[in-house]
Amino acid sequence: MSEKKHEALGLTDGQALDMYRTMLLARKIDERMWLLNRSGKIPFVISCQGQEAAQVGAAFALDRNKDYVLPYYRDVGVVLSFGMTAKELMLSGFAKAEDPNSGGRQMPGHFGQKRNRIVTGSSPVTTQVPHAVGIALAGKMENNNFVSLVTFGEGSSNQGDFHEGANFAGVHNLPVIFLVENNKYAISVPASKQLACEKVSDRAQGYGMPGVTVDGNDPLAVYEAVKKAAERGRKGEGPSLIEAVSYRLTAHSSDDDDRAYRDRQEVEEAKQKDSIRTFSTYLRDLGILTDEKESEIEEEIISIVNEATDYAENAAYADPETLFDHVYEE
Repeated sequence: MSEKKHEALGLTDGQALDMYRTMLLARKIDERMWLLNRSGKIPFVISCQGQEAAQVGAAFALDRNKDYVLPYYRDVGVVLSFGMTAKELMLSGFAKAEDPNSGGRQMPGHFGQKRNRIVTGSSPVTTQVPHAVGIALAGKMENNNFVSLVTFGEGSSNQGDFHEGANFAGVHNLPVIFLVENNKYAISVPASKQLACEKVSDRAQGYGMPGVTVDGNDPLAVYEAVKKAAERGRKGEGPSLIEAVSYRLTAHSSDDDDRAYRDRQEVEEAKQKDSIRTFSTYLRDLGILTDEKESEIEEEIISIVNEATDYAENAAYADPETLFDHVYEE
């Protein structure tokens, strides 16, 4: 019997299983999106595969009825955890009128849903960072006791938006969590050619906040780090920087050919550490995930993804007459 790490963190067996279910749902949605893209049915995919553990672990550590998330374009696991559905994600992929993010106006991955406090992102990377800091400032001014979590890749940590946002958060002691999903590549540029420091978390010191690097393939390690950061924020102790190191298992997007810059052996070795595999092994060793339970979960998820795909494919596109809605003041 393995050690119950999740229990030590205050999670029940059921919550640990929910984490796994959400990770697997994110993976299956993503895999279906690739099939739809390759069959010419949806135009673009930017993948979460390999990063589900960091995304779901972080989201589960927050108060999903109160806190705000500002996800970046890969964060299917984050938005599913915060209440977005498979059907809504598929509507976005097909760019249909019911797409909750933008009514079919934006590319997939521009997540935004007011009722679930998922704040919309923009195509230029890292612009969500100062927005998260601003939301944390507003919460502090109004004594609302929520935290904001903003996610971004290690490439984005080299952008001015990150440094300005982190500096402002540090100076004003704001309840914001900076989560760097380090997947080793900024499109085709490896981390070794992006950073002069050893870790992204080393940058935290310059902004007066704690920085920690954790295993992004372990949802419980990410959960623990984000939980601690959220508690700090709620106590008025300021921001935190967390670097979750994993690996992007797919090409950068459906328009990218990663064979030009990544060795196939490197990708295959990363697949051996895939969080879907390692976390399911952890749950199996504890007897939480049995063959029967796994079959039940997989059947449930396949049904959800099939229903979402069929619904979105048959849903209506936006009426052309709505083209100028939300652009100019009426």
